[in-house]
Amino acid sequence: MPVVVRRPGPPLDGLITAITYRAGQQPCTSVEKILPGPGTGLWVNLNRDEFRSFGDTGKVNRVPGAMIAGPTSRASVIEFEAGHAHVSVTFALATARCFVGPPVDLMRDDMVPLDELWGRSGGCLRERLLEALTPEDALSVMEDVLLRQMTGVLGPDPAVIAAADALSRGVPVGEVASDLGLLPRTLRRRFTGQVGLTPKRFARVQRMQRLVRDLDGQSEVDWAAVAARHGYADQPHLADEFRELAGVTPAEYLRSRVDGPNHLRFPSGER
Repeated sequence: MPVVVRRPGPPLDGLITAITYRAGQQPCTSVEKILPGPGTGLWVNLNRDEFRSFGDTGKVNRVPGAMIAGPTSRASVIEFEAGHAHVSVTFALATARCFVGPPVDLMRDDMVPLDELWGRSGGCLRERLLEALTPEDALSVMEDVLLRQMTGVLGPDPAVIAAADALSRGVPVGEVASDLGLLPRTLRRRFTGQVGLTPKRFARVQRMQRLVRDLDGQSEVDWAAVAARHGYADQPHLADEFRELAGVTPAEYLRSRVDGPNHLRFPSGER
């Protein structure tokens, strides 16, 4: 079954990284822990009219099959059902506000039904995609809907993008604000409203993302050396960050990786 990716042209280029149709790559249902990340995405489930996630207590959270998933400040637990057919939209950083009204931080660590954001057009999107004859037709439907949902905001805030780039490289938050000529509280307000994470949390999440990409494919790790290489104070500091952001120890992370550095096996007994 196909995976079809469209990189939209103007005026969506720069706002949308990709629109993707994917089907048939999930042979059986699985529950996985996903590491935190700053991205915001739109998801439409073509298998069933539902997405399922699990809270800290194991409670099942259900939302309709068309939703926007906000940025995550901590690991989330998601069910991927067999077949796993969906259409997804990956928003470029700080551009989701070009398509939704509420500040992105209100969607942090949440999956928001699309009809709550777009009304009737969001509520009927899944049906329209199911009626598409080909994957390419489904992507065209999605692209047309995105064009119609664009707000008056024409693009990302250059200061926020510059801050995100610097924070992703490990520049301290105070230094980033100073370099941009902004008060720290001004940077925090603008950054949080558009990215969805505070600058400090974003920097911590991105540091973990740099680390796990560095560890991809490795089965044995010198954690003290890794901590020093990625700017942690020491190995215990790295371990504390793993427990807070990922909900696992570094050793547990290595043992449970599946399908790349950001997906972890989630034992069924923990649900």
